[in-house]
Amino acid sequence: MPENISKHLTYKEVTYSQTAIKNNIDNTPNEKQLSNIKLAADKIFEPLREWVGGPIYISSCFRSDKLNKKIGGANSSQHLANNGAAFDIDDTYGYKTNKEMFHYILDNLEFDQLIWEFGNDNNPDWVHFSYNEGKNRKETLRSKMVDGKTVYVKF
Repeated sequence: MPENISKHLTYKEVTYSQTAIKNNIDNTPNEKQLSNIKLAADKIFEPLREWVGGPIYISSCFRSDKLNKKIGGANSSQHLANNGAAFDIDDTYGYKTNKEMFHYILDNLEFDQLIWEFGNDNNPDWVHFSYNEGKNRKETLRSKMVDGKTVYVKF
């Protein structure tokens, strides 16, 4: 098991899951999945981290199939890292707001998906980004609750 994924990102950060630990679920990526995570880290996380100037909290990155099913994730989720890779990040450490990180990615980096996750017009609760080498759609969405269900609308 590698210790670091990139300069500022550890293997533990991208595979950690409280749900996996609690339910004894193996959350180990295979070589292809790990390669996709490293690529997303190099193309989005590291440039963002340099701009932020301090740590960025990762609430979710890799999910094994079993973990994704347990939490009710989509079968096509890039958190599975089979095609590209996804990160959910939060401004927990206070260097930049989620809104600032969202707009930095939008304005400066290549991405597949960028989602303003819930929150309000001033700041999302967290930011989701994904990267899929050669297949980036540059899709920008906002998640909202409508009648108790999560819906995604164009940002």
